Amino acid sequence: MEFFRIHRTIPFMRHALVLNIISLVTFLAAVFFIITRGFHLSIEFTGGTVMEVNYAQTAQLDSVRTAVSKLGYSDFQVQNFGTSRDVMIRLPLTEGQTSATQSETVMGALKAADASANLRRVEFVGPQVGQELLHNGLMALLFVVLGIMIYLAIRFEWKFAVAGVIANLHDVVIILGFFAFFQWEFSLSVLAGVLAVLGYSVNESVVIMDRIRENFRKYRKADVHEVINGAITQTISRTIITHGSTQMMVLAMLFFGGPSLHYFAMALTIGIWFGIYSSVFVAAALAMWMGVKREDLIKPVKKEGDAEIA
Repeated sequence: MEFFRIHRTIPFMRHALVLNIISLVTFLAAVFFIITRGFHLSIEFTGGTVMEVNYAQTAQLDSVRTAVSKLGYSDFQVQNFGTSRDVMIRLPLTEGQTSATQSETVMGALKAADASANLRRVEFVGPQVGQELLHNGLMALLFVVLGIMIYLAIRFEWKFAVAGVIANLHDVVIILGFFAFFQWEFSLSVLAGVLAVLGYSVNESVVIMDRIRENFRKYRKADVHEVINGAITQTISRTIITHGSTQMMVLAMLFFGGPSLHYFAMALTIGIWFGIYSSVFVAAALAMWMGVKREDLIKPVKKEGDAEIA
């Protein structure tokens, strides 16, 4: 399916060097902010008080957030779980208060707003649990990267595998750099978004790499620049359809999904746009700089008459 077809090949690789330098500068800036500013970790990673509250009718999350914020809390989470009448509230640790005193204060505010509010459970989540979640999340990220590298190496060859992994890491680091620079809350949902971007970005890279391989087979006399430019140009319509439809869904979550999905959708939005950029100007360009050629992707066919000399 195509909305349009470009009949003239766009010379993307003509500006590959300048755009790769911009990518390198952006990547290093993201690393700098990650190291110097760190992340604004959510309660899931730092520990705090978790409350489960039940209502007689459908819980109004906005009124719950308003009641909690009036108590002076700025970094907290309110979301549904199970049914629309059940609400989970996560509160950060505060000096001089225990989980019991925090829950009593919050329940007083919630009952003042809705008398049907009923506390089902309250517990303390220690920082050790948060560190374990962070460790497991980073291990998941590592295994995803290794899996992508193995997949690309098997399907294509090592030059495309290295280029694809570097492009994917480029996207991930830039997403993390945005969260570090703006000090947006980094939660488990954001980590899930980062992992989703890895799979999403590699899909775009694979499509372009596969078209490059087909063009090497189809245009035997074309040089590497012409083959790569042609492959990217031929997939532009597909890229617009795929990323446009995905971005519309993500924007719906960003603007209408509420605070629980806001930063998850923000991570996906950054990943989608940088995923397009990295697939074209990072993965394809790096493969070109590493000297990918027709023989790397299309193995010569041995003729039946050829015999090995003993």
